[in-house]
Amino acid sequence: MGHRLSKIYTRTGDDGTTGLGDGSRIDKDHCRMEGIGTIDEVNSFIGLLMAELPAADPYSPLLARIQHDLFDLGGELAVPGYTMISPERIDELEVSLDELNADLPPLKNFILPGGSKAAALCHMARSVCRRAERCLVALSKTDEVNATGRKYLNRLSDFLFVMARLLALRDGGQEVLWVQADKR
Repeated sequence: MGHRLSKIYTRTGDDGTTGLGDGSRIDKDHCRMEGIGTIDEVNSFIGLLMAELPAADPYSPLLARIQHDLFDLGGELAVPGYTMISPERIDELEVSLDELNADLPPLKNFILPGGSKAAALCHMARSVCRRAERCLVALSKTDEVNATGRKYLNRLSDFLFVMARLLALRDGGQEVLWVQADKR
């Protein structure tokens, strides 16, 4: 980071535009900004989830690494053409996902968000992560986007789904199974 942010407001965005890392300016409602903002939302929900977990929770370091990845991904979008997310991060996420999933019972039905507060927060992060992925898909139709970032978000949403299942069971809750309309 080249400059220390000692003054938070600049007034340069009062006209509805914002500056990118390459010095260009775009509208605040541009697909790129939607992607950056949605990735920030995912990161915020993961922070909220971490605040709900017990002190020294074994999943906290992994979630903190994911938060850094998400910040990197937002940085990629803020500097068009810049790449920070590598395919190795997807591989590492898949290994973690497989480890978490190994001890879970097989799914026999769809589940609804809930089961415990931490699991519900994890489901919130997952659903916003899916939206972030859709934002990157939309952006990639008009601008160059690192495909690895989009793949990372796809894998992260899978990871968050598995973690939500794990948290629901670990924290003494139950997975909330979906019941078909004609059977309720």
